[in-house]
Amino acid sequence: MSTNDKLSTDGGQSLGHNPFAALSGLSLPPGLPANTAKPAATAPAASVQSTKNRGRVDILREKAGRGGKTVTVATGFVGIGLPEKELLAKKIQKAAGSGGTVKDGRIEIQGDKRDVVARILTEAGFRPVMAGG
Repeated sequence: MSTNDKLSTDGGQSLGHNPFAALSGLSLPPGLPANTAKPAATAPAASVQSTKNRGRVDILREKAGRGGKTVTVATGFVGIGLPEKELLAKKIQKAAGSGGTVKDGRIEIQGDKRDVVARILTEAGFRPVMAGG
């Protein structure tokens, strides 16, 4: 390979195409300054949901069939779909600092996190009940 076959790495010419150039002609609202936090998109919805009673949810602690590991299970949801359960599970996982999943319509969180699960479900408008041992 000769020196003429090598590509230049000095920066060369510009790309010549700015993907954001077309946006400057539109009358878009100004964005937020970089140092401010974004407003919470779910804050109004969460406050509306917490005011109404969304039903009883049982919170269980299970160890059976899990190799001795403790899992906190929230079950008995009525009237909510899988996407909302997944959002609740994600919020609980973040608050508890542990993993979890949604299986068979139940939210499963790793570890004995019943108090955290109860707090998040109460904030979401459910009536959590500690069931079992």
